[in-house]
Amino acid sequence: MAILRAGYKTKNFGLLLLRVGIGVMFILHGWPKMAGGMARWEAIGQNMQLLGIDFMPVFWGLMAAVAEVVGGGLLVLGFLFRPACALLLITMLVATLRHVAGGDGFGGYSHSLEAAILFASLLFIGPGKYSVDYKFFQKDKSRGRRYYA
Repeated sequence: MAILRAGYKTKNFGLLLLRVGIGVMFILHGWPKMAGGMARWEAIGQNMQLLGIDFMPVFWGLMAAVAEVVGGGLLVLGFLFRPACALLLITMLVATLRHVAGGDGFGGYSHSLEAAILFASLLFIGPGKYSVDYKFFQKDKSRGRRYYA
């Protein structure tokens, strides 16, 4: 039970596991949307009407698919981590809104809401030590401040 007494020394490994697991799941979840073509993108993009955005549904649907596939890949790498989390957070909030407006009930919107909470949390936590962002952006050399501890 040494891991329970580790004082969170393995937090960076935990973040890596979380990033890779969730990133791969979002790649797999988003790929059918990406490959679905213009008809599928339009159907997805029409959800933006819930926010009063009723133009270019094909574009918005494609962007949702790209956010899931590319955002998932960026999560796996820990590269451009916070922008990827922000895009995935927005995508999941729109998905939650769509399910709530559709009357799907808690079981219908819980997955997207849970993912939104996860991405909002990761925005604050950061990608951890085992990430591309940490490798390249760990210090502001002019000020000596650490950005990714």
